[in-house]
Amino acid sequence: MSASPRPTIIFGAFDRHNLGDMLFAHVLQALLAPRPLAFAGLIDADLRGCGGHRVHALRRLALRLPGANLVHAGGEILSCDAPLAAAMLLPPRQAQDLLPQDDAPYADRLAWARQRLGMPDLAPYVAGRDAIPQGAALLHNAVGGADLDSAEPALREEVRRKLAQADVVTVRDARSAAALAGLGIASRLLPDPVCLLRELFGAPIAQRARQGEVAAARAGFADGYLAVQCSADFGDDATLSAMAAGLEALARARGLGIVFFRAGAALWHDELETLQRLKARMRMPAMLMTSLDIVDICALIAASRGYLGSSLHGRIVAMAYALPRANLLFPGTHNANNSAKHDAYAAIWEAPGLPTALAVSDIPEAMRAALDAAPRTLEDLARAHAAIYRSGFAQLRAMLQ
Repeated sequence: MSASPRPTIIFGAFDRHNLGDMLFAHVLQALLAPRPLAFAGLIDADLRGCGGHRVHALRRLALRLPGANLVHAGGEILSCDAPLAAAMLLPPRQAQDLLPQDDAPYADRLAWARQRLGMPDLAPYVAGRDAIPQGAALLHNAVGGADLDSAEPALREEVRRKLAQADVVTVRDARSAAALAGLGIASRLLPDPVCLLRELFGAPIAQRARQGEVAAARAGFADGYLAVQCSADFGDDATLSAMAAGLEALARARGLGIVFFRAGAALWHDELETLQRLKARMRMPAMLMTSLDIVDICALIAASRGYLGSSLHGRIVAMAYALPRANLLFPGTHNANNSAKHDAYAAIWEAPGLPTALAVSDIPEAMRAALDAAPRTLEDLARAHAAIYRSGFAQLRAMLQ
C-alpha cells in the first residue's frame, strides 16, 4: 500500500484582494488535486466572500502541518519588501491611521513592518528552509522580481539565501531570471499560472458571464465593450481627463462600449472613487462594475472585446482568452518600477507587434494594433502558453512527495 502524500502548503499574497494572486491559488488547487492542500499568506484572512480562499499565517500553519511541502504560488514576490507587504495587508479605511509617515526613515518603516507581521524577514513572501523541514519540497512556481536588481542589497542577499535552499526555482520573465543569475541562482522560465484560466475554469466563468453585472454589460453594449481598469495612481484630474478623452475616441472609432472594473481592492491597488470620477468624465455611455468577486472580474474580461488597464493580470486573463490587450503606463516617474513587471512579461510572452504598456495620451492610436491583431495569432499564443506551463508544472508536481 502506498503512503499517503505529504500535505502541501500553497504560499502566496492571496491574503489580500488582488486578482492575480487570488487566481494562483485556484490554478494550483486544480493542478494538484486530489493532494491535500492548505493555503498560507503572511496573515490569517478569509477571502471566500469574493472568490478567494481561507488563508492562514504561514508560520502557524507550518507548525500544524509538520512535514508539509511548500509551493510558492507565483507573483512578483521576490522584490516585495516587508514595509510594502505589511502596508498592502492593512484595511484600506484604516491605513491612514496605521501607516508610518511617508518621509519616515526606511529603518523606522522596516521596524513598523516587522512588528505588524511578527517576523524579521525583509522579503516576507519568500520562504526559506526554516519554514519547512528537511525532506519536504520547497518550490517556486513562476515567481517574479523584475526590479530585484535595483532592490536594497540586504533584501537581495536574503532572497539569494532563501532561493539557494529551494529545490527548484521557476520565474515568469527573463528579467527576473537575469537578476537571479546575478545572485548565483539558476532558474527556469514558465509563463504565469493564470495562462491556464480558460482551460481550467472556462465553464464556470462563462456561466457567470450570463448573470449579474456582467450580463448587464453585455446587454447594454450589444456590439461589445472594452474592459478597462486603472489603479489609484491614475487618480489626478489631468490623468483622468486625458484617459476619458482617449477612451471616448477609441470607443467611438470602434463602436465599443466601456466597462470599468477593479482588479484589486487592497491598499495601493484600485479605488472605486477613482473609477467613479473617470466614468463621470466620459461624454458617452459607460458602465462601472462594482463586484470584487474574482469570477465576475474574469467573466467581464472574458466576455469583452479586449482589455486595457494597469493590472498585469488583467492582461494575462485577456491573453488566456486570446483577446486584444494592453497595459497602461503609470503616470509620473515615481511609479516607473510599477511598469517593470508588465514590460518584462510582455517582452517574452507577448505576440510581436502588440502594444505592451502605453501612455494614457496614446490610447486611441496604440490600442489600434491590439484590436487589429489576427485572432488566430492570439489563439495560437494562448494555447502555446497553456501547453508550456502545463509541461513545466508537471516537473514541479513530480517533486512533491
